[in-house]
Amino acid sequence: MSDRGPIKSWLSDMDGVLVKEGAPVPGADEFVGRLRASGRPFLVLTNNSIYTPRDLAVRLRVAGLDVPEESIYTSALATAQFLHDQRPEGSAYVIGEAGLTTALHRVGYVLTDLEPDYVVLGETRNYSFEQITRAIRLIDAGARFIATNPDPVGPSPEGSMPACGSVAAMITRATGVEPYFVGKPNPMMMRSALNAIDGHSESTAMIGDRMDTDVVSGMEAGLYTILVLSGVTPKEQVDRFPFRPSLVVDSIADLIPLLD
Repeated sequence: MSDRGPIKSWLSDMDGVLVKEGAPVPGADEFVGRLRASGRPFLVLTNNSIYTPRDLAVRLRVAGLDVPEESIYTSALATAQFLHDQRPEGSAYVIGEAGLTTALHRVGYVLTDLEPDYVVLGETRNYSFEQITRAIRLIDAGARFIATNPDPVGPSPEGSMPACGSVAAMITRATGVEPYFVGKPNPMMMRSALNAIDGHSESTAMIGDRMDTDVVSGMEAGLYTILVLSGVTPKEQVDRFPFRPSLVVDSIADLIPLLD
């Protein structure tokens, strides 16, 4: 395991690590159960800003995984915390759904299209031309541009669909203003998650299925990084990246012995 010492807390991506296409990855239920029984602090992370942690807890429960809502951390929560730290009790024009609007309300933000401090772009299934046009005009007028995550596409039952990163690129092309992305691969999300569980980088592991988001953000935050091959990044592509995870395993089932 290297000379870092024992792992005392865990961060894990959700899609591709714990669930895949709505079904639990084999071994995920035992891993989560053992992790909860051990009392070790842990969080399940996701760049998906559509749902609240409570929504996601229910969706995971339906898939057979018992993860409490307080153990789920989204890019929406990280974005809300970032804005609260930057400009407490500010205002924002938001393109997004309940996961993002709820998080911003809880940190005291006012959601408005009247001279907001920020335009905040998140994930939604219903991006509208009217909303995007309003966002462009507000940014032109001086609003700061924030986006929850840079993912260009997201999954749907019919196939890939445009996600936050693609819509952000459209707004940037129209305004010349680049957004600040809060979610993975920004290591800020990892540090924010560590603060949420009072964890420390030298004794925390990050499990992910993507080299370009999970592993790089965990590495930059100083975490022990574990790539599982059950999701996006296949084994043959690992060596193409200029950085390496601390450990590569086939799936989360291979990590259960680390909880003994």
